[in-house]
Amino acid sequence: MATESTAGLALVSTFCPDRVGLVSGITSHLFEQGINLRDATFASLGSGAEFSAVCELPAGLTVAEVQDSLSSLPVLAGAEVKVTPFAFDPQPGPQAMVTHRVEVSGGDQPGLVARLSEIFTQFDANIVRLDAQTLPDRAGERYVLRFSVSIPPERAEVCLSAVANTAETLGLTCRAEAL
Repeated sequence: MATESTAGLALVSTFCPDRVGLVSGITSHLFEQGINLRDATFASLGSGAEFSAVCELPAGLTVAEVQDSLSSLPVLAGAEVKVTPFAFDPQPGPQAMVTHRVEVSGGDQPGLVARLSEIFTQFDANIVRLDAQTLPDRAGERYVLRFSVSIPPERAEVCLSAVANTAETLGLTCRAEAL
């Protein structure tokens, strides 16, 4: 799909200072252009914020036009705005079906995300979403990792045990729930 193509899928990505009204401003503008949102994410990252969405563009609207119109929004002043054709299948595959949510929390440690994500890989589990935050705590700071994962049913119990054992070894707490 070329940058000037019409009627198709686009990936809309913005990164800017975090402020009230970002999601509302972006999504309202897209809706007014006749754009339908598919998968979308928003996150505050430090004092910045990131919004990404796979969007269905109506016939006649180009990715360049969407990028230009978003870039002119006051709520996105100073933002990095990028709109590109989306070449992947927008329908999630079976590995995108979240079967479990896992939360690990405690003190931050170098390599923690890498170490835990390797465990999921060893059990053919796909990380569908990952959220990591440093939160204030009575004792100072607490690092919280939240994984939404797709674990093959026959490997779920052993995989979750391995994650919990690793967390315990590192002095962290682990909570998992099946969906």
